[in-house]
Amino acid sequence: MLSDRSATIVRLVLPNLPTRALVLGLMVVLLSACGHGGQGNSGMMPAVPVLASAAIRKSVPNQLSAIGTVEAFSTVYVKSRAGGHLEAIPFKEGDFVAKGQLLFTLDSRIAQSTLRSAEANLARDEAQAHQALTDEERFSSLLRQGVGSREQYDQARAGAGVWTATVAADRAAVEAARVNLEYTAIHSPIDGRTGNLQSHIGDLIKSDSDTPLVTITQIQPIYVDFSIPERELATVRENLEQRPLAVEATIPNTQDASERGTLSFIDNTVDKATGEILLKGLFQNEKRRLWPGSFVNVILTISEIRDAIVVPSEAIQTSQQGTFVFVIGVDHKVAMRPVAIGARIAQDTVVERGLAAGETVVTDGQLRLAPGAVVALKQSL
Repeated sequence: MLSDRSATIVRLVLPNLPTRALVLGLMVVLLSACGHGGQGNSGMMPAVPVLASAAIRKSVPNQLSAIGTVEAFSTVYVKSRAGGHLEAIPFKEGDFVAKGQLLFTLDSRIAQSTLRSAEANLARDEAQAHQALTDEERFSSLLRQGVGSREQYDQARAGAGVWTATVAADRAAVEAARVNLEYTAIHSPIDGRTGNLQSHIGDLIKSDSDTPLVTITQIQPIYVDFSIPERELATVRENLEQRPLAVEATIPNTQDASERGTLSFIDNTVDKATGEILLKGLFQNEKRRLWPGSFVNVILTISEIRDAIVVPSEAIQTSQQGTFVFVIGVDHKVAMRPVAIGARIAQDTVVERGLAAGETVVTDGQLRLAPGAVVALKQSL
């Protein structure tokens, strides 16, 4: 919309023209003014400030990154082999317990009575067996002297055999009663950490109940499960046959150093749904930082890449045609260079093709660049 001042100027220049002509005249004046202003600003574009870094050649580890899950080395569901009232729990839930440590004590009076009864039966039958063996020996002597009958000897021999077998059965009954008595004291089968208690003092415990008394997980050592793409399987297996492969596990959102372990397991089947295969790293977990069920960041070191070309990962850009970098020439002009990238190690990326050691690449400010643009470095290399 024309301002009053502009309309007055046009009417002074062209007083007899209609309104439409006045508008056209004003547009010509404004465009002319804009054209002169553009000529005043014409010239070369200013240099674009960027950060840059040189591509370097060095040996770097060939690594794979994944998200892993911590898995207990073993998990034991503690159940009772005997029945009775729970009398004592000499530990607290959540405690670390040692193998063989007493965990639960059941009422043992019935088991003790059964053992004493079995031992009494054994003593009685041992006496009977001793008498039967004595009779067998006596009738055998009489038979040899010709004063005893064969029938008496056979009966004595059979009686001795019966009582011998009875004593053997009694001894087995005593052993079973002794084992049942031992079952009233429940000990930890492994070193590990106890979980939530499912039973408490005074509860009536059933033999081999479905619900465990407590669960114990062994966390020293401990596993970390993670998956890698199927295409990496051959390389991992080939290197694993030559030497142990190192695995690092880092707990997210912490400043602690990573835990170090070794690859201990490769699954026997590739998951068809994901195209990945399960691996496990074994960690000693001496500080007990890895906890079953938690997520960790995993790095598997497969091999070492010698004389690799490495640039900061910020230099790598992506377009519809693939990955590229902006290379700075000696005249401070940039060229867009397609590259093939490899492994990413920490803050750097390996460039497999398209870049030579010593060339300078842009690491910040790429959004304002185009091929042939002039750049100015904001900091030294």
